[in-house]
Amino acid sequence: MPTSARDIPVRNGDHNNLQRTVSSSFGATEALSTSPVLTFHSPNNSYSGPPKASAKQLKPFQTTDIKVLLLENVNLAGQDILKKQGYQVEALKSSLPEDQLVEKIQEVHVIGIRSKTHLSANVLKHAKNLIVIGCFCIGTNQVDLQYAAEQGIAVFNSPFSNSRSVAEMMIGEIITLARQISDRSMEMHNGVWNKVSAGCWEVRGKTLGIVGYGHVGAQLSVLAESLGMKVIYYDVVNLMGLGTAQQVPSLEALLQGADFVTLHVPELEETKNMIGEKQLEQMRNGAYLLNASRGSVVDIPALIKYMQNGKLAGAALDVYPNEPGKNGENFNAHLNDWAHQLRGLKNLILTPHIGGSTEEAQSAIGAEVAEALVNYVNFGTTAGAVNMPEVTLRSLTIEEPNHARVIYIHKNVPGVLRRVNEVLGDHNVDKQMTDSRGDVAYLMADISNVNVSDIKGLYEKLEDLGSRIRTRVLY
Repeated sequence: MPTSARDIPVRNGDHNNLQRTVSSSFGATEALSTSPVLTFHSPNNSYSGPPKASAKQLKPFQTTDIKVLLLENVNLAGQDILKKQGYQVEALKSSLPEDQLVEKIQEVHVIGIRSKTHLSANVLKHAKNLIVIGCFCIGTNQVDLQYAAEQGIAVFNSPFSNSRSVAEMMIGEIITLARQISDRSMEMHNGVWNKVSAGCWEVRGKTLGIVGYGHVGAQLSVLAESLGMKVIYYDVVNLMGLGTAQQVPSLEALLQGADFVTLHVPELEETKNMIGEKQLEQMRNGAYLLNASRGSVVDIPALIKYMQNGKLAGAALDVYPNEPGKNGENFNAHLNDWAHQLRGLKNLILTPHIGGSTEEAQSAIGAEVAEALVNYVNFGTTAGAVNMPEVTLRSLTIEEPNHARVIYIHKNVPGVLRRVNEVLGDHNVDKQMTDSRGDVAYLMADISNVNVSDIKGLYEKLEDLGSRIRTRVLY
């Protein structure tokens, strides 16, 4: 009985006992991901001629040997995809303190996280078997991407799947702020009847200013226009607006021209305290500010000041500079010394980072990232990686039995390709692709006329090259 295909470097023992297997990566009835982006069930053949042979699944180890650690309650859709590959999956509902994370990460090949787990260089240096990280969210700032790349660890995320959920929440909060619904609801919960219209507005005819016209900003733009709002947006890149949305030349122009300002930018040094006292002063009197991007983008003490003095009529925050690591923990001064003042403000919506927390979004994110992880582990494909060159080769087929796929991640220095091809020279190189990103390059080659007994020696020769970061041989 043949065994699952294996990655030679991590399996010790007599290489003459190694055998090959052929199987499909996903069952014929497997439901496709609901993600709006391309799914990764199997790399597409680049050749579109006569009927194609079935793709051959490559795996680096016996599937029972792949160890996966999933933190922060990764959606079951993602867990199921990984488990169906035969991987050993351990799923935890929360993040881990750094000392426990260092202990857990030492033996795993794949780790999946969301926004609370921080994979710093100090943590990653203990991950001796780790080959790939899956961020089951949009952001990747919780991972030291450069250090991961330098160790040959690919990082994947889900940049699109929760965009609609965040945009819909923004629309709901815009209306809630305009009508002071959260205050009226709290009063009713406290037994107070307070029917008022002063300071309550329709959103029709008002101007929405979107800072960051990416996936979320663009969808929000369309939804807002359907409510009769005028939309302006600011982005560091010139982008064509959807509908009648108009790009403005500066952040100041947007702040001065908008009744509602929503923030959708990444966490960068340039966006830290992007909205501070100066920017709040530039906003219209009685305007509203909503932040669903990153907690470092808004200077919270400045926001408190401008809410208290009446400059702003309301605000909504879904993200904060410091957030609890798990549900049930107190959001208080131990995390942020201004928390008590913030919680006491009127017409302020505070939510616990739930912009993308819908069943639809989490299912789509789980499937999208899990499929990318499977595709990387089983095929070496880096399409969608955020810290590696994007390299893809068409699938090997069952009609190519004596083939192996060589993946060589190396320092981006001259002469590497020549030396690698000298190692591969005893075999026919059927396909080869290489690309670089900064100081790291990624080479993938399919070679034929490969005997099982050749693979261990091939791997060792590649490992001996001075440019090597990581070598994988799949067959």
